[in-house]
Amino acid sequence: MSTSAPAAAPVAARPVPAARLFGVHLRALLIETMRVPIAIIGSMVFPAMSLLFFVVPNRAVAEDPVLATQAVISLSVFAVLVSALFNLGLTIAENREKPWDPYLRTLPLPAAVRIGAQLTATSVLSLASMVPVLIVGALATEAAVSAAGLALGLLVLAATSVPFLLLGASIGYAFPSKAAIAVIQVGMFGFAFAGGLFFPPQFFPDWLDAISRALPSRHARELVIAAVDGTAPDGWMLAGVLLWTLAAAALALWLYRRDEGRRFR
Repeated sequence: MSTSAPAAAPVAARPVPAARLFGVHLRALLIETMRVPIAIIGSMVFPAMSLLFFVVPNRAVAEDPVLATQAVISLSVFAVLVSALFNLGLTIAENREKPWDPYLRTLPLPAAVRIGAQLTATSVLSLASMVPVLIVGALATEAAVSAAGLALGLLVLAATSVPFLLLGASIGYAFPSKAAIAVIQVGMFGFAFAGGLFFPPQFFPDWLDAISRALPSRHARELVIAAVDGTAPDGWMLAGVLLWTLAAAALALWLYRRDEGRRFR
């Protein structure tokens, strides 16, 4: 008489931790971007060239430590703005037109992990895009900042870049790639000029200053300057960043769900 051994119970697959999925996705996005260097070089060179061609030749600004420091900060914010809108907004818009993105959405990967990795990868590239600006400012102007001021300024700049990232994601989910390019360009220069990144806002007329105070680019500029100088920021700056972050997050979430509903239901 023979007896058969009971069949072994199937081993349940262990769920992969979200942090590990996030790290893998982030690494893949960074490697994918690095394989096309021109995508990074463009956003890194343009702000530095703006500083080199428009600020450095103006010796009244370049040789004044206060004005030069503010100019470097303004164009650092501009560098982050350009990278956030183009690298994230245009990338999302282009990916939506490719078959790979719909396939990724069918995988058991939480949307928060995928979108969070996209935001983080763009943040890394955005902060890298301002390195040439800092180098030109240090070598060709009298801009001066302490080590503590620089560290705090970078932290504040990273925090105030969140609205730009969310707006870039909103554009990417709202428009096809060709339309997204036009919207990004209009938004980029509108935020830059009206936000005081190209021209000091203290010289704005009252009506333009009132508009400027409502823009996230102006909030980022003023908060980074306050952090570098070691002064207390005004309440309207903090309130503006918070409101823009919440509004842009709500808009990006709604547009993502709308896009998902149109394509997968």
